Amino acid sequence: MARKQHRHRLALTLTLGILMPGIASAEGQDSLPLYKMLRSLEFVQDSVVAGDSSAGEMQRFLLATIDERLRNADKSVFEDNRNVDAALIYAMSGGNPETLEYLMSRDVNGNFDNRVADVLRKYLNGKGLLVVNTLADIAKEYRDKPIGPYLSLVAGNVMSGKNAKAALQLYDWARLMAPGTIVEESALRRSLALCADAGMVPRGLDYAQRYTRRFLHSPYASQFADLFVQLVVDHDTDVKQQDIIDILSFMDPPRQREIYLRMARRAAIAGKADLAALAAGRAQAISSDGSDAFGALANFYGGVAGISTPELKSAINDVNQMPAGELNARDRALRDAAKAVAEEILRTPDAASLGQGKVPNLPNQQKTEHDAAVTNQAGGQSPGTAGVEQGASASVAPAPEGGRQEADSSFNAFVTTSRSKLDAIDGLLKQESH
Repeated sequence: MARKQHRHRLALTLTLGILMPGIASAEGQDSLPLYKMLRSLEFVQDSVVAGDSSAGEMQRFLLATIDERLRNADKSVFEDNRNVDAALIYAMSGGNPETLEYLMSRDVNGNFDNRVADVLRKYLNGKGLLVVNTLADIAKEYRDKPIGPYLSLVAGNVMSGKNAKAALQLYDWARLMAPGTIVEESALRRSLALCADAGMVPRGLDYAQRYTRRFLHSPYASQFADLFVQLVVDHDTDVKQQDIIDILSFMDPPRQREIYLRMARRAAIAGKADLAALAAGRAQAISSDGSDAFGALANFYGGVAGISTPELKSAINDVNQMPAGELNARDRALRDAAKAVAEEILRTPDAASLGQGKVPNLPNQQKTEHDAAVTNQAGGQSPGTAGVEQGASASVAPAPEGGRQEADSSFNAFVTTSRSKLDAIDGLLKQESH
């Protein structure tokens, strides 16, 4: 690992020596081919997703430098296909979209493939769905070319809004052609997002495992964690506990604990008490001594999940043990919502709401000969039904009108009060979700 980091630093030093003003002459910078500058950008971007946080600033510098070179390059530079590819890859790697427009307006010799340039322009301007099929066909055509992995990634991004399975195929090709790069990292992350939304659990778990083995230190790993939690919580019946443990086993304990806490929280909100309790328990087991802040937070999420279970009183105790001041705004809203739900569950019903009009005392409910006679006269139908159908008077006297009005009034008051409290709880959860 140390040797790999040393190679990264050496390569970055060489790149800086070539490109940074004051280190190399302006003439030396101008003579460096565009495609070699692009290789430096690719290396730096791959270093970023490999976990080299110091490469982020270098990435921004290279993007700006390449942009300037492209705008000042002589038209003859693009007679070399490698420089054409470099310009297109730059546009698909976070470069300035207006630079591609500028280059196309000056391409009088036809060095750029107009089809590629046109679909990329539409994609970069947010109109990729207009050319989604053309983009997929071009990606297949250029599959073995240097721009192939990038085109497959871009085509997958556009196709994901139309056909998830076709998008996954494009992402798979992008990964196959560019292993260990920022292209693979992005393709894996987006593939997991598609699987989580579409419920393709086995494939999603496979992508998740690949990601944790290859890009655990990427700055985008937090986004991956959210997608993995979404997949597990939304489709918990299709995910085995051992699958979760195996995938997270590639992570160090602090990262595992963070994901288990996220899982416990989301599961608690979704009302999936078993999964929330499982995730909270795993997070507590990873905590150092069970009394630290992480252990308390795991206990809190477990309590929120237990509000809807028979262990209500124990759950309320767990929720109350977590001081509101130690929670962020979202978790404070969650705490308030959980306590409001618990209060509604434990609240003693209003006695008036139970007496919804007293039914007059009826004689012995045992079947008598008289009952049988009434039933036979009604043609075997129930008394109530026979009376309505035949226009006969009801066999049971109606409740007194005053008692019914009193019951209706009490019941309506109960419904109105409960509804207002539920609306308040919904409001808290909405605040929590933003």
